[in-house]
Amino acid sequence: MRRTRNTAARSAGGAQASPGRTRWWLFAALVSLPALVLLPFLVAFVSIVLSDSEYPLGGGPEQVPCPEALSFGGAALPAGAAPVGECTRQGWQDVHYGAVFRMPGAQVRGWLAHTYPDAPEPETEFCADDAADLCLGLGYAQGLPDAVDADAVQVSVVYEKGGTALVRFSAFTV
Repeated sequence: MRRTRNTAARSAGGAQASPGRTRWWLFAALVSLPALVLLPFLVAFVSIVLSDSEYPLGGGPEQVPCPEALSFGGAALPAGAAPVGECTRQGWQDVHYGAVFRMPGAQVRGWLAHTYPDAPEPETEFCADDAADLCLGLGYAQGLPDAVDADAVQVSVVYEKGGTALVRFSAFTV
């Protein structure tokens, strides 16, 4: 009887795979598994890089009512004040509300003292906004009331001709 090589190898006690039975599926699974895990990150990275939006992850500014923006920082629109432009909310991880309004210049300090009674005296020389005549920066350690949603509030005031003041108000989380 004629013996083939496979028969001879089996009879010698060795187990040999038959031709054409390579385990490609195992190789394909080992290669494709990391690719499938990394694919969502790659898609997100490419979409951020190719995005023409200033805020590719979302959180761009949106228009909100001014009372909402001010109340986030524990304030209310003062009597005789008029909003300038739209009040905004912006956020992705942190939330930032902004409002700009005009009010009688003589009432600014009284409004600040009434709104934030535990706040320090407003600054007149060392303001972050170089154009500001008066500024106030608040946090929980600097006079911000406990019931306020914001972690910090910044108020910047520019006194204008005609007795008005342009007030820039921002309240945000950190």
